Amino acid sequence: MAKTIALSDEVYEMLSKAKMKGESFSDAIRRLLERQKIGEIPKILEEDEAKMIKELIKRQKEAEMKKCGSLTPPF
Repeated sequence: MAKTIALSDEVYEMLSKAKMKGESFSDAIRRLLERQKIGEIPKILEEDEAKMIKELIKRQKEAEMKKCGSLTPPF
């Protein structure tokens, strides 16, 4: 069943620009509201860049865990 909703002109323009060719407004809203899985996100990094960022994140997590492990309770 279809529903009617009111949108401000600004939001309508934003949605209209976000809509893909051949996509209905309903489909665009559904796409924009669904959570994307990592595999569905377009690649914006080269493979070596992605590996480097993953390694940096891993090192940062390890450093944080090490720092937390060295903390002792104040009592």
